[in-house]
Amino acid sequence: MPRFFVTRDQIEDGFVTIFGDDAHHISRSLRMAAGERITVSDMQKREYECTLCSFLPDRVVARIDSERQCDTEPPFTATLYQALPKGDKLDSVIQKSVECGISRIVTFNSERSIAKENSPEPKKLARRARISLEAAKQSGRGIVPEVGATVSFKQAIKEAAEADVALFCYEGDGTRSLRSFLGEKKAELALSGIKTPTISIVIGSEGGFSIAEVEHAKAAGLVPIGLGKRILRTETASSFTLGCLVYEFEL
Repeated sequence: MPRFFVTRDQIEDGFVTIFGDDAHHISRSLRMAAGERITVSDMQKREYECTLCSFLPDRVVARIDSERQCDTEPPFTATLYQALPKGDKLDSVIQKSVECGISRIVTFNSERSIAKENSPEPKKLARRARISLEAAKQSGRGIVPEVGATVSFKQAIKEAAEADVALFCYEGDGTRSLRSFLGEKKAELALSGIKTPTISIVIGSEGGFSIAEVEHAKAAGLVPIGLGKRILRTETASSFTLGCLVYEFEL
């Protein structure tokens, strides 16, 4: 069943009104008709089964038949801090991490990043938001993960350190295994009564992190975490880590 995202102000008196590109997609691309059914999410983890009832030039209206809490969101709120990769690799990072359950994506400049950006153009941010939206639709998410503007490495580390579980993913020496670290953190969360932990995942660029960056992360309280015996590409590491988190916390 086709899935669409709306804001809460588009839901009123038992009906959902869909505007813009989504309305055009329903009526022109999908060629749907009155009586056909769609799923609508309000981006706040609630979804609605709806029946299309009217088509206007600038909108489509659907009747809400049932409402429920979305059950596709993971039992954690994860933010990915991704060092800017080169080329179009970020597109893949956004798409796959949204499919795997990320809640927010923040890019940052790293010493060894080939690509650099201080203030991304609005069209770049719009493109990244669109990729997140399409991935959220495809994977049946209850939210559309935010893709934020690029920040500095120090700002990314400062934010990441505030999470209940902070993963500084590193391929060098002196790392903790992801399995043992998560086991320790799960025990701490249980003692604290935290049922939906916040998790930060910090991923380096193609060249990895510099020694100075690793030392800065340690000083901020982050523990370097290894992701196994094989070195992963930057565009693979985030979805791999999220897969491990889903297995540990959800499956």
